[in-house]
Amino acid sequence: MALLEKVNNPFVAPREVTEDAERAARRSLREQIAKLERELASAFVTAFPMGGLELAATTRREPRMLDLGELEQVRDELAERLRAAQLTIARRAEVQEANRVYLERMLLEPAKHRFARMYRSDVGEPGCGAWEVRPRLGLLGMLMGWWQVKLSSGCPLARGRAG
Repeated sequence: MALLEKVNNPFVAPREVTEDAERAARRSLREQIAKLERELASAFVTAFPMGGLELAATTRREPRMLDLGELEQVRDELAERLRAAQLTIARRAEVQEANRVYLERMLLEPAKHRFARMYRSDVGEPGCGAWEVRPRLGLLGMLMGWWQVKLSSGCPLARGRAG
């Protein structure tokens, strides 16, 4: 008899359906947020050798259960941050590619790029160092047109503490 009352009662079924729909919406939003957070972390790791990205965490004051609107807002904020990170990575990659092309031109024809300098960080390589076009034998090489590309030995030596 209690089962028939639940089935025949018009106020019980819509509430159960609404709760199930809200639960499903929450689950879907949490999955979307988790996916966006993974992609944002991956973008940060990808961009780290290039100087990293800003990963400012959103601050929440107290722990609580977010309603659907707040979950959607969190998802939208993460999607915007991910889009901005991907755009930054793409721009840096384009600049680095252009610098690599310029470095190849320097290596092929050093005389056309006199005294040009390209740092390793400019082409996306780790560490210190720079390629520089210099005359081969100083002033004599400059007068004779003998140019070469030299890669510096790396980072400057560490200095001790001043007395």
